[in-house]
Amino acid sequence: MKPAQALSGYSNTTIWLIVSAFLIAKGFQITGLGRRVAFHLIRAFGTSSLKLSYMLALSEYIIAPAMPAQTARSGGIMFPIVKSLASAFGSEPGTTAKKIGSYLMTVSIQCDAPISASFLTACAPNLLLIQLASDTAGLTMSWGTWALACAPLGMISLLILPSVIYHLDPPEIKQTPEAKKIASQELQKMGPMTKKEKRLTVLLIGALLLWSTSTITHINTTMSALLVVIIMVAMDILTWQDILSDTGAWDAMIWMGGVVALASLLNESGFIAWFAQSVTGMLTGISWQITFVLLLLVYLYSHYAFASLSAHVTAMYAAFLAVLIVSGTPMYLAAFGLAACSTLFAALTNYASGPAPLFFGAGYISQKEWLSIGFICSLINFIIWIGLGSFYWKIIGLW
Repeated sequence: MKPAQALSGYSNTTIWLIVSAFLIAKGFQITGLGRRVAFHLIRAFGTSSLKLSYMLALSEYIIAPAMPAQTARSGGIMFPIVKSLASAFGSEPGTTAKKIGSYLMTVSIQCDAPISASFLTACAPNLLLIQLASDTAGLTMSWGTWALACAPLGMISLLILPSVIYHLDPPEIKQTPEAKKIASQELQKMGPMTKKEKRLTVLLIGALLLWSTSTITHINTTMSALLVVIIMVAMDILTWQDILSDTGAWDAMIWMGGVVALASLLNESGFIAWFAQSVTGMLTGISWQITFVLLLLVYLYSHYAFASLSAHVTAMYAAFLAVLIVSGTPMYLAAFGLAACSTLFAALTNYASGPAPLFFGAGYISQKEWLSIGFICSLINFIIWIGLGSFYWKIIGLW
């Protein structure tokens, strides 16, 4: 590689979209807007442990499109809320974990996986894989198309998972009238919406409108995100020091820029095409439908060997996409099927993603429970997203 080739990834717009997303998430945390949204929903609907779990999931679903930093969203916003709710009900790690803490923790982390798959800007690897899809097969996956394809499936997962987990890990406390009181107290402490929160709300709505209409307005998604960051700085929602101190943004930029350059050169070298042809040769005589299901299952459960979503996507997405396309799988079906699985394995193990060790480290969920519930939830998500999703994507004309 020449220096220019090695550094080519840093001029990629996807990398700067990821950086911008981290910085927008930083503003979400600093202003407290994410916590406010969650507590309002809990105050309105959290009268039982089951309703409370649904409201926690819905809270994260609402803020997900504006927070691609999965660890910041699930770990930085949702985890403190779940932990404080568990403690308020007298549920602590150990003998009282099963009161409600174990259930709420499990629901929150398991629902984070389909939530991360629901929107292009709900998880950083999503932004990486659209570039890989473009480099590998020339596919364009816009924010609006992704939302149309995935957001409804995410809602179905969120309707089913809390009830399933309710039976797999039933909480001892069934009714939670105190939740409304806790939420009201927290909102009272926060006071009325600050100017920064109001400004950020308007900016986020504007960003979502620009992202969802990019195919109509032809305004580049990265330019929209950078514009939001610039306005956030101009309005003092973020300071330059806040930007400098966001190590996650710059860490992602440094290694993802290198990864994008390597992936591009790997494709140019012909390796991915060779790999696709080799695997396809082993699958000769098998229909593309069976190949599609088998390869997605391999892709999903190979995550037992990974501790990072981005690392898994980088290592396997492009190669598996090429194999599926060569096998005869419709391109967009292959791309979205793999894209869905690229975050559905986020809660498969207690080390599967950034937030997972945080939730596991809280001490409410044993490793055995995590692995068993994680496997069951992954099967449910696979049936919803790949089984039902394939038919849904056919209906809306993706393949």
